[in-house]
Formats: sequence, C-alpha cells, structure tokens
Amino acid sequence: MENIKNTSGLELEKIKEIWAGLALTAAARAKIEEAGPILAERQLQAALRETTESRQLLEKFGTPPLVSLEGMEQILLVAEKGDMLGPEQLEQAESALAAVKRMQDYLSRGQQYQIPLAFYGENLQPLEEIRQQIHQQIRGGQVEDHATRELFDLRSQIQRTQEKRKEKAESVLRTHRDCMSDSFCVTRGGHLCVPVKKEYKFRVSGSVIDKSATGNTLFIEPTAVQKYEEELSLLQIQEDNELRRILYTLTAMIGDQLEAFRENSRIMERLDYAFSKGKLSMEWDCAAPVVGTDRRIRLTAARHPLMDRRAAVPLDFTLGEELRGVVITGPNTGGKTVALKTVALCCMLAQWGLHVPCQEAWVCMNSQYLCDIGDGQSLSENLSTFSAHITNVLDILSRVNPESLVIMDELGSGTDPTEGMGIAIAILEALRESGCLFLVTTHYPEVKEYAARTQGVTNARMTFDQDSLQPLYRMVIGEAGASCAFAIAERLGMSRAMLDVARQAAYGNAPAAQSPLIQTSGGPRIQRDRPAPQQKDLSGKFRLGDSVMLYPDRKIGIVCEPVNDRGCLRVQLPDRKIWISHKRVKLHVAADRLYPEGYDFSIIFDTVENRKKRHDMERKYTGDMTIEYGE
Repeated sequence: MENIKNTSGLELEKIKEIWAGLALTAAARAKIEEAGPILAERQLQAALRETTESRQLLEKFGTPPLVSLEGMEQILLVAEKGDMLGPEQLEQAESALAAVKRMQDYLSRGQQYQIPLAFYGENLQPLEEIRQQIHQQIRGGQVEDHATRELFDLRSQIQRTQEKRKEKAESVLRTHRDCMSDSFCVTRGGHLCVPVKKEYKFRVSGSVIDKSATGNTLFIEPTAVQKYEEELSLLQIQEDNELRRILYTLTAMIGDQLEAFRENSRIMERLDYAFSKGKLSMEWDCAAPVVGTDRRIRLTAARHPLMDRRAAVPLDFTLGEELRGVVITGPNTGGKTVALKTVALCCMLAQWGLHVPCQEAWVCMNSQYLCDIGDGQSLSENLSTFSAHITNVLDILSRVNPESLVIMDELGSGTDPTEGMGIAIAILEALRESGCLFLVTTHYPEVKEYAARTQGVTNARMTFDQDSLQPLYRMVIGEAGASCAFAIAERLGMSRAMLDVARQAAYGNAPAAQSPLIQTSGGPRIQRDRPAPQQKDLSGKFRLGDSVMLYPDRKIGIVCEPVNDRGCLRVQLPDRKIWISHKRVKLHVAADRLYPEGYDFSIIFDTVENRKKRHDMERKYTGDMTIEYGE
C-alpha cells in the first residue's frame, strides 16, 4: 500500500490474518488482504456504517448462515457452454440456493429493525422453482426414481427383468447341480453366469464368459438367460436416455439464470466481508470511531488489538488542534513503544473502516502512515542500525505532508549520544514545520527540553512505580518522564559508590566515590599459562595516501609510509612529517576515494629536487647520486 510506509513493526499482517480467519469466502479474504487506509471521506463513512450494521445484526440474531459459493462458478461455466451437469453438481447448486434462502430469511429479520445492511436480502434470488425441481429429482448423487413417470416405469421394468433373469439362472443352477462348482450365480462382465466345472461344459447350453484362475471352473451365461440380457440392455439404454433428458433439462434451467446465480455469489461474498468486520469488532470488544478530516486524535481507554484485554492497561491519548507532536519518554519496558503502536493501529483500523479497540475514539483521516519502528538493520545491504534508521527517516521526510501521521520509535538512537540528540531535534523540527501529526519515543533529555519549549510539541511520560520497580503503563501528557535507570540499578544491588560515579558522569553534580566501586572477594585463582605474545601483522591497516585523523588533537594528515614492525606509521601533516602509533590514528578517507588508480604519490611527498634525481636515475646509471628524505 502506497500510503503506508515501513509498518512491519506494527504487525499489520498478524491483524489481517486474524481478520481473514473470520471470513468464509476466498473473495472476502482477498479483499481483507488488500485492505488499506480509505482516503475518500464518503467511502470511509460508508465502510464504518457497514461495520456497525453487521455488528448490530450479529448481536441481535447471532452468526449469519453464510456459506462459500466458490464452487458454483465452475458449475455455471458448464451450464453456460450447454454441457450436461451431473447429479452431484446439481445438488451443489441446490445447496447454494438453499443457503441463499436461509441468508435471505436471516436478513429479513434485520429489516424489521431498519438495519440498512439487512436490505441486501432483497437482492438475493433463491430461485425456488429451480431449487425445488432439483430437490425432487436429485437425491444422494443420483436421479430419483420418481423424477419422471417415464423413468419410474423404465426402472420398474428393469427390476422385473433382472428378477426374471436371476430366476432363470437359478433354475439352470438347480437343474445341473452336479455340474456346478458352487451353489450360487455370479456376475462376470455384466452377465449373470453359473459356475460350471470344466469337465461338464458341454452339459450346460450357453456362452462361456470367463473362467477361474485355475481354469477348473467356467462361468457360463445360460442360453435361457441371454434373452433377458438383451431385453435388459435395451431397457438400460432407454433409462440412460431419460436420465440425460432430465439432467439436461435441469442444466438448462440453471443456464437460464446464470446472472442471478452470479449476483447471489457476489452478494454473499459482500456480506461475508461485511460480517467479518462485525465479528472482529465483537472479538476485540471495539467501539465505532468518529472519523473526520479535522487534524486531531482522541482515544479513550484504547488497547493494542493483539494484547490480552485482561492484561492491557487502557490508554488515553489526545493530539491535534494546536498540538502537532508528542514526545514520549520513560523507562525501558515502560510501555512507550506499545503506546506508540496502539495509537497508530487505532488510527489505521478506523481508516480501514473497522471499529477501534477502545471505549471512545475520534480519529482524523491521514493521507499517509509513515513509521520508523525497530532497528531495520539489513545484512544483505550492509546497513548499520543507525544507517538504516537515517535512511528510513530521510525517506519519511521526503514524503511527509500536513495530512501525514508519523510514528518514530527511539528517535536518534544507534549512534553517538550527543550527535544522535542533535539529529533527533533536527528531525522533530522538520516534522513540526511540515505540519503533520507525529509521535516519537526517546531517552534524550535535550529532546525533552526541546518539546517543553517548542510550540506545537509536548512531552508525555509513561508512569513507573519506583517502590516496586514496575511500570504502570499509563501515559501522562504534558510531562516528561525519566529513565529511572539509577533507581532500578540501586534496587537490583548496584553499590552506592558506583551510583555516585554514575551520577557524577551523567550530571556532574554528585560527589566522587570515596570507596572502591566494587568489593572483590578472595578465593582460589586459575593459574594460566601465558603464551608468548604474537606480533600482530599491521602492514595492511593503512595504505599510502589514506587520509587519517590523529588523536587526541584530531588533526588530519596523509599516510606517507605504512605501519612498520613497531606499529608506527608516518603521516604527512601540513607543516611536517611525523611517526605516530597506529593506535592513535583513525581512517578518515581511504586513498582510493581521494586519488585515481596508479596515482604517483611522489608528487605529494617528495621535494622537487628528489623527484628530478629519481627521474635521472630511472633514465641512466648515476652511481654518485643520492636521494635525501626529510624528517
């Protein structure tokens, strides 16, 4: 969906999976899969009314008698081509029409309460005549004996002929009892036969139809039976013709109502989608939201839809009018991210035409939902957490407009805290200037200060019980929260001395520790063999021409000699060349990004006199010529 950006952290696919599980038809499930924010106000209002009406019907009359009519299209195609439908297919068509009738009856009760969705029943066509005809003539995958008078007479004659044939065969069996291998008749290849011993085959008049595996028994159709077999064959041909006439007649009746059948399928699929929304509303105990174009959001007792209702702490949230952005702070695991996702999902669900898991909701329509949730690290693209974060943020800033809702979790994280803080404030300022609505979470105190002093932006905190060290999962808008890291660390056993050092480092207003930071205990020690240290090969760490930064002075130089066996390299500074330990050097820009391939570095590092001497030495032998290198 083009108006949704990077919402993987919101688990929308899980929500759709639950929603689709409440639908019966493939068409409804496909529509759910394609669901996204509705941007037309009138269309959205209609979708929300449909959800409300379906829930009303569910609450008043229970689950509707919906069934899938997916197999009907293949049946209709057969009828459309003029081919013959089989008894099983006709029974399926009858079942579909019966389901349509039950659905129509269900909706008719809703019409008494003037529920608009119930009036879809007036467009359903049960086609009672066709259903009755199929019901009377087809049963259990077979054409009923009483389907027509002709069929009944033919089947009666067939039964009488079969009985006469059997009587004649049994008479032959009794007459030639001594010639028989068994005392009963058998059917072979559709012929009624008597089992005659091989040596008596000429004692029984008839045709040999088959023989036993050993060859000792011959299965003979007696001559007296054959005339009944011929009569029976003719009757069966007549029966088959009558069956075909009946099936073709029923098929033609369906063929004459193809559009009615297809319209029934479309309406049942449409109702299936509508009722799936109502079922979801009931399952999550949702409320119908008020949706408008005014840029404000107000949620009362909102819940994350995927969280257990019994465990979830309801969230009250307000944003909009003069307030455009909220910066949420608080301790880790305090519910900041859940609150962020809850607001985003409630807005999205409302704009999908669904009810919202809360007591009350007023939600504005958003043209885009732009999210940065999770670290987004990509190994395949070799993006670090911070790089992926900034890449996504820059994409968001390129798309954002005044009608967007932006959600960002742990803004500015993944890099140096000082620089991350600065970037976070710059992002917030860009979002504020865009005019969009935005929610972010952060731990940076400077960001809290920015929110406190900036018009249109406010802080919000997630509450925390410092006595029990338990988050309360409640949001207080207008106040900044603390990380509570020191309180948690102290409760978990960190010494007072370590906490003093931590406060000194963090705030510079606590006395330095006067006692050891940790107390070590005696006891046995592992006696380790200490292998001789191996010299690390550093020759490839820096290359000639690399731009490097020297610490602690943070000066920029160029490598003119690589690292030697003592771990030092030579760096060209603006005024001199120096030797320096590789541990005090950090790569700034690699040489292959600064110079073309095959570049002659002597132009940089050699004097004009040395370059002239080297040129002469390459042309001819000069035994008395030397090249001098300065320090």
